[in-house]
Amino acid sequence: MKYRLEWNHKLKNNQKVQFSSDWVSGETAIQIGEELEGSGKAADLYFYDEKGTSWILKEMKKLLTEIEDDPHEITVYFDGGFLKESNQAGLGVVLFYKQGKKKYRIRANERLDEMDTNNEAEYAAFYYALNILEDLGVHHLSCEFKGDSQVVLKQLEGDWPCYEEALNRWLDRIEEKMKTLGLVAKYTVISRKENKEADKLATQALEGKEIFAKTLIL
Repeated sequence: MKYRLEWNHKLKNNQKVQFSSDWVSGETAIQIGEELEGSGKAADLYFYDEKGTSWILKEMKKLLTEIEDDPHEITVYFDGGFLKESNQAGLGVVLFYKQGKKKYRIRANERLDEMDTNNEAEYAAFYYALNILEDLGVHHLSCEFKGDSQVVLKQLEGDWPCYEEALNRWLDRIEEKMKTLGLVAKYTVISRKENKEADKLATQALEGKEIFAKTLIL
């Protein structure tokens, strides 16, 4: 989750000028807040998350202590592969997250039958990623989802309409799951080259190679 600070800067004539920061990590937000309070020049200092919830510095420190052992700072890469001859989909997901002071990567894939199109495979891969997040206990956090399907990401974001009934069913399932988990999503379209790891996992799923691996990133 990213946070933003707002505060009033006290001038010598007792006037106040309002300032706000960029979106930063929780650790950086607290560091800035402590420096501002230590300067004696800041008043009415508040921290805001991406949902608009606010805290004072003391509450913010308590919040980060409580969530330190929960997965956070999450980035998800997803890709779906499709075999028209067999109507099978290969789903590939690469997930990066922080837990405590450590960073982890999960690589996972899955094969599904009775798929109709490549776009449906992409939606299924996204939903598969949400299931992994749910199993990790991720909730009420911001997550960045990266994929190379502009159509799917733009439809998920609501920028492009979706007219296909099968895809609308996936959209409904995804929206319901996102609501249940309380996730704030950021969607980023990337190139196929940037998404090659998730693509490889999807291909391996179609080849019958099941993978689920968690790695500590040093």
